[in-house]
Amino acid sequence: MKQPTYRPDASLKVPHRIVIVGGGAGGLELATRLGDTLGRRRQAEITLIEKNRTHVWKPKLHEIAAGSMDMSAHEVGYLAQSHWHHFRYRVGEMVGLDRERREVLVAPYVDHEGQQITPQRSFAYDTLVIAVGSQSNDFGTPGVYEHAMRLECPADALRFHSRMVNACIRAHAQATPLLPQQLHVAIIGAGATGVELAAELHRTTREVVAFGLDRVDADKDIRVTLIEAAPRVLPALPERLSKATEDLLRKLGVDVLTDAKVAQVLPNGVRLGDGRALPAELVVWAAGVKAPDFLKEIAGLETNRVNQLVVQPTLQTSRDPNIFAIGDCAACSWPGASQGKGGLVPPRAQAAHQQASHMVKQIRRRMAGKPLAAYKYRDFGSLVSLGEFSTVGNMMGGLIGGSLMIEGMFARLMYLSLYKMHELALHGFTKVALDTLARSIVRRTEPHVKLH
Repeated sequence: MKQPTYRPDASLKVPHRIVIVGGGAGGLELATRLGDTLGRRRQAEITLIEKNRTHVWKPKLHEIAAGSMDMSAHEVGYLAQSHWHHFRYRVGEMVGLDRERREVLVAPYVDHEGQQITPQRSFAYDTLVIAVGSQSNDFGTPGVYEHAMRLECPADALRFHSRMVNACIRAHAQATPLLPQQLHVAIIGAGATGVELAAELHRTTREVVAFGLDRVDADKDIRVTLIEAAPRVLPALPERLSKATEDLLRKLGVDVLTDAKVAQVLPNGVRLGDGRALPAELVVWAAGVKAPDFLKEIAGLETNRVNQLVVQPTLQTSRDPNIFAIGDCAACSWPGASQGKGGLVPPRAQAAHQQASHMVKQIRRRMAGKPLAAYKYRDFGSLVSLGEFSTVGNMMGGLIGGSLMIEGMFARLMYLSLYKMHELALHGFTKVALDTLARSIVRRTEPHVKLH
């Protein structure tokens, strides 16, 4: 039986159908900006397809996991955002593509109780933008799927936080001595996510214990181990930034293991390649990045070894000019990349933001029948937040034509400004200013760490 195909209302007389798959940083920014311009004027119909109901900026997931950020104060509801910004949000996950008919196939949406909310559907497009982001890459390591947690979506972050708080309460209440793995956290992968989570956990676990869990000695009982297969933490970033970050982590009491490959994730710990076993009650896999697996099987589009869609400089996929890809799921060449960066635009929030802005202009050119422009990535450096501690490292690149390492309050303000840029793209100045003020007031009257 042929599934129903979503078609625009003929009475709207909208000539161009734009479908965006994925509501992450790039996809949601693109849908919002197109809705505010082409959608508001009814020059195009914009549809955003996303399997989640709410959006949270992915670089903030480690703060939700650690409990230092209340997700409810920062999440964006897709349905409300689409209503306010003149695009359509349709819940569901892309599972197929008919390039000849120009239709996106979306799987049925099923709730947590197993009840079907929406049927399988297909959505017609004139221009398709795939922005489904990335996920961690377990490299086939045994035990990762069964025993490790990941931080790929807000639900993952909330699950980790709940287990962390429960672990502290359990340790406080039990009459027997702590087991070797109790209150030990092993974080596999010392990229930005792993490093930032380790720093946040050092503070938040101690704050949780301070709220009446006096039978737990934070300095003696709580242990965070950061494991990295490369010779140093933050291997993709400049060495001096890596060294400064590692020095601070060690001062905080984080155990940093480099040149340590994980051979297996166990039910109560991690086994390294040299045979050592590290006991851990909580294991987080934050190593490696790849695009979702379904992309390598979708309608014959070209992908690379980590499932990214190969795109031309215009961000069009290599085998279909009607399909574009942006963000972490796009393998976009970077002609000016230096050695060590692989010649591809790195999977960073700033790249997704830049590509979303570029796509707004590309779609206008496409609708007007004009030649498309090549996308050029501008590297503004890399920022690593170490929570509320004294140092936040930053490596600046494209702004000054060279490189500069900055630390302290200035670097922290720059890190915060990245998130504010994302919020401004979604909400505008007035709402962002009011929300920021409200959060500041509430933070003064509540614990600085989530306790449940």
